[in-house]
Amino acid sequence: MKRRIFVHGSAIFGMSLAMPRLLRGSSGLMSIGRERFVYKILNTDKTKVGTLPILRAFAGNHLDYVSPFVLFDEFGPVALAPKSQPLRVDAHPHAGIIPTTYFLAGTGHHKDSLNYDFQIGKGDFMMFHSGRGAIHMEETGQKLYDDGGDYHGFQIWLNMPARHKWDAPSTIVYKDRKMGTIDTKSYSATVILGELFDAKSQIELLSPAFYYHIKMKPNCCLDIPTDPTHNAFAYVVRGQVETEGRKEVKAGQVALYQRGESLINLFSLNGAELLVLGGQPLNEPVYSYGPFVTNTKEEMQKVINDYQSGKMGDPDIVNAR
Repeated sequence: MKRRIFVHGSAIFGMSLAMPRLLRGSSGLMSIGRERFVYKILNTDKTKVGTLPILRAFAGNHLDYVSPFVLFDEFGPVALAPKSQPLRVDAHPHAGIIPTTYFLAGTGHHKDSLNYDFQIGKGDFMMFHSGRGAIHMEETGQKLYDDGGDYHGFQIWLNMPARHKWDAPSTIVYKDRKMGTIDTKSYSATVILGELFDAKSQIELLSPAFYYHIKMKPNCCLDIPTDPTHNAFAYVVRGQVETEGRKEVKAGQVALYQRGESLINLFSLNGAELLVLGGQPLNEPVYSYGPFVTNTKEEMQKVINDYQSGKMGDPDIVNAR
């Protein structure tokens, strides 16, 4: 059986805030004195994974500000003509992490060494609990091949706590009925993970985390409450937002926030779409190599050996159409 060697590199609370706030000069941003400070604003890097064009915000770095997340990729948006060659990432392994996939547009095809082979699409949220190791393949989906259209979404990796890194792998797809929703005159939100105001996701997690998809209408001012001991960051998908210190965050940029305060202050003059994520830092050692994340050097060597010896499955079988 032929083997392939992978390539390196490859407790939220919430309630409506109804208290006096101070307008900052000519800005639309308000302040009540409990806002998180911005640590840094990052630009994304263009790259490819397989034949899939992506924007990468971070990958194994800035862990003090993004843990329990470890990697953030936006795939697309890209327009595909009917019957065009699928965009594809060939079979590859993961261990010690949960790659999550969320679709804004289009469809995807997932196949793995756990005998899952399915199509996913707009609004779906997939969690590939890799645990002690498994292989999957990803490509654009059948409906997109048949009809053409836009392909757009996110693959964001959640790190697994040390006590779960050797769990048996599994794959779960959640429909939007498992997620919380908010719809107001100034913004709407899908609560994919965690809780925001009175909306709560039903998706269970191994450690506290949150993941919000927010659409702000013009002249929207929004204070998002978080646990001050948790990490938080915001990624702008479309438009532009103003945040603490009148800092501007544009499409394709991510603002990393410091811990210590609760509120993420956001204002959009012309409307914007963004993701806001974070959670309880794991505060555990991280050893990362390509698609593997472990807690020790010895564990890393074990998962590499397990992949190369076939214990995670056969990539040729996963790749087969």
